Amino acid sequence: MKTLLGACSAALALGLASISFADDPRSSPHFGAWGFDLAGRDTSVTPGADFYGYANGTYVRNLQIPPDRARFGNFDALQALSEDRTHTLLEKAASDSPGDPGSEEGKVGAFYRAFMDEQRVNALGARPLAPELAEIRAANSREAIAALMGKGARSFFASFFEVDIGVDAKDPQHYAIYLGQSGLGLPDRDYYLEPSFAAQKAKYQAYVAQMLHLAEWPDADAQAQAIVDTETQIAKASWSITQDRDPTKTYNPMTTDELAKAAPGFDWAGFLRSAELGSTRRVVVAENTALPQIAKIFAATPVKTLQAWEAFNVADAAAPFLSHDFVDADFEFRNKTLSGQQELRPRWKRAVATLNGEMGEAVGRLYVAAYFPAESKAKMEALVGNIRTALRARIQRAAWMSDATKARALQKLSMLGVKIGYPSKWRDYTALQISDADLYGDVERAAAFEWRRKVRRLGQPVDKTEWGLTPQTVNAYNSLTRNEIVFPAAILQPPFFDPQADMAVNYGAIGAVIGHEMTHGFDDQGRHYDGAGALADWWTDDDNAKFVAQTKILGAQYSAFEPIPGAHVKGDQTMGENIADLGGVLLALDAYHTSLNGQPAPVIGGLTGDQRLFLGFAQIWRSAIRPDELRRELVSDVHSPSVDRVDGTLRNVDAWYDAWNVKSGDALYLAPDQRVRIW
Repeated sequence: MKTLLGACSAALALGLASISFADDPRSSPHFGAWGFDLAGRDTSVTPGADFYGYANGTYVRNLQIPPDRARFGNFDALQALSEDRTHTLLEKAASDSPGDPGSEEGKVGAFYRAFMDEQRVNALGARPLAPELAEIRAANSREAIAALMGKGARSFFASFFEVDIGVDAKDPQHYAIYLGQSGLGLPDRDYYLEPSFAAQKAKYQAYVAQMLHLAEWPDADAQAQAIVDTETQIAKASWSITQDRDPTKTYNPMTTDELAKAAPGFDWAGFLRSAELGSTRRVVVAENTALPQIAKIFAATPVKTLQAWEAFNVADAAAPFLSHDFVDADFEFRNKTLSGQQELRPRWKRAVATLNGEMGEAVGRLYVAAYFPAESKAKMEALVGNIRTALRARIQRAAWMSDATKARALQKLSMLGVKIGYPSKWRDYTALQISDADLYGDVERAAAFEWRRKVRRLGQPVDKTEWGLTPQTVNAYNSLTRNEIVFPAAILQPPFFDPQADMAVNYGAIGAVIGHEMTHGFDDQGRHYDGAGALADWWTDDDNAKFVAQTKILGAQYSAFEPIPGAHVKGDQTMGENIADLGGVLLALDAYHTSLNGQPAPVIGGLTGDQRLFLGFAQIWRSAIRPDELRRELVSDVHSPSVDRVDGTLRNVDAWYDAWNVKSGDALYLAPDQRVRIW
């Protein structure tokens, strides 16, 4: 799934200059008089020196990150608006019950009441963990541990190996079972292996011990050391995020017999049976050189350590739904240590996040009925059509691409699907049992419900109506195996989309987002998929070489960015998002020019149409971020930091130089022959 900002959370901020709300505090914000907050600029900065700073400097300088956030900005404020609206809907659903307790709204209300009943949750202490911990104590062999790991797909148990069910990349009309590396409790392998993360690793070990103590697991301190040592071995064997971005190297179909021979030391048959996949005969392995090494680590790890590892992971996964001592420990390490967040989020916000995750489409159905105007969908469809036309023209005139590859690219574009707002078919939660007196059980039953929904799809045609995000999510994505782009209802608001705003700003914001998602179909990953969504090689060797040459230049540009002294952007890791950002702006610019129908763009506030478009693009990435969170994102996120998403993109756009009179000697200046030209 492709996203704009990775794992982004949002909260309302106070004192945002030139941003106004209607009388309803839950209504959408509006930016300035015509869509851009001029007061947020810093005109003491020249555009060619730091365009992000010029467009956003005053806003960022005055922005205080809320204490319950690790980052905050315009993107986050819109997510907070969605969060606030969802809160209103959940409060109503909870107060309306009991109505029909078996209805979706009744279940949503009961789930919310269960989360908000903090007194009951605190009184239970660690007791909800007792059944799982008893199973772990009884699992006194590696075969029994492997079976518990198989249950991790539908419970709080964890595994050294991730199993999932998704669209088969080489047969996108059917589903496949995917297996990949897992087993790490820290955000990325770098946290175990890089000396710069030694302090976080030490605090992680203390956290592991703390969780084991809370779960009353014996020999907690010694087992914490053994657990971190084991995970360090797994980290050494694991592929990097950059390696995992190669769709051809991560598609390795095997029979289950071949898997057992390739990765001995782990009871794969028992694992799959426990995951309710016992009849399967074929899996697709992602990291085919890592899994054998991790299986060997599993086979060499003492059973007592494996049991302690499982006990820790159950407590860690369940902590947000347990008593305050678990919640506080989880916050202190996961949020404060790793991301710099200063305060625990209010309980209602954590409840919203949980409901969005566990019954997201049931909540989304309520959200759409209350907050999504039908006219927004129609206007988005027109914008998508204009951006599609712009991409078609760019493919046709790409001087570096052969006619044969162009024909296949145009065919893929013509087959691109578009989803806007909300699903045409909502998920059915009839079989999910929810109790307002059992938060822990509600979460576990929701996980089992979702897993069994996936298992039932095996052998069935792919459901083309399915969504990967809920309508209340502020994000968008490109599904490569479905060849479709998806825009949930919640992103179709300012600063991304405002029907009252200047169209240049709209094109720079939502237009660039649409173009970003379309370009993903032709980035360094997406180009490996054809119009039907199948993983296939449809490029000539010469076209492939020319494409790769340009991506190497782009990667080197981003790898030179150093947001924190000694910590650089990883150009290869962020490649797909960087290509998509560049393509998005170029397509938005072309589509905006076409929309003028040959007429000159109006000048507003002394700014030309192109200038306003670039400002609109920069405005959506206004944000501030805590240093620990930035360090985490640099090693574990496929997106570049916000500053670099703006400056790194625009310095490769010829029209940006013309719009802002950027000259040689300016810090962001690139000579024309150094600018990346892909799409």
